[in-house]
Amino acid sequence: EAARAAGIGDVVHVSAIGADKPSTIGYLRSKAEGEAGIFEAMPEAVVVRPSIVFGPEDHFFNRFAAMARFSPTLPLIGGGHTRFQPVFAGDVGEAIARAVDGEARRGAIYELGGPEILTFRECMERMLQVTSRKRMLVTIPWSIARIMGRVGQHLPGAPLTDDQVRMLRFDNVVSDEAKADGRTLEGLGITPTALEVVLPTYLRQFREQGEFTRISAAP
Repeated sequence: EAARAAGIGDVVHVSAIGADKPSTIGYLRSKAEGEAGIFEAMPEAVVVRPSIVFGPEDHFFNRFAAMARFSPTLPLIGGGHTRFQPVFAGDVGEAIARAVDGEARRGAIYELGGPEILTFRECMERMLQVTSRKRMLVTIPWSIARIMGRVGQHLPGAPLTDDQVRMLRFDNVVSDEAKADGRTLEGLGITPTALEVVLPTYLRQFREQGEFTRISAAP
C-alpha cells in the first residue's frame, strides 16, 4: 500500500512453490494469503515462487552437511522420494532484479527452479559426495515423522515441524503451466545455474580436512 501511495509500480513479492490458499498446511496457506494481499493492494505486482534455494548461507544443504559431521545416519522422511528443483540464490536474485526493472509480466506469478529435478535422497547423496563423507540414509516412515515434527516444533530452534513433514508429501518443482507460459527463469532470459557449480564452493568446509585438500606427493 505504501508503494502504491508513492506511485511505485514495480513491486516484487517472494513467495514459494506450492502456495495454496485452501491448504491445511499453515506455511503454504500463509504464502497464498500473502500473494492475495499483494495483488489486492497492487494488481500489477510480480510474484516469484522459488523451489528450494541453495547458496552459501542456505538452510538446506548446510543443515544436513552439518548434521553429517556428527551423525552416522541421515533421515529420509517417507523414503526420500519427494522431488525438488534446487535453484541458485544468485539466479533468484537476478530474477527479482529483472522483475523490478520491468522485464517480467505484471500481475504474473513466476516459478523458479534450477536445471535439475532431484529427490530428497539424491540431494543428500550429492551433499555427501561433495563433503567426501559416507553416511547411512535411513527411511523414517510418515507416521513416525509426524510425531517427530509435532514434538520438534516445540523445541528451541524448531529442528523439525509438523508443517515441514506434511509438505514433504508434495513435490516442489516448477509446474508445467508455468513452463508452457514462460513464467520461469528461462522466460526471464536467465540460464539456471547447476548445483555442481556452486555446491562445492561452500560445502567444502564440512569435509573432514576442512578447507584444505590433500595433495599426493609427486613420485
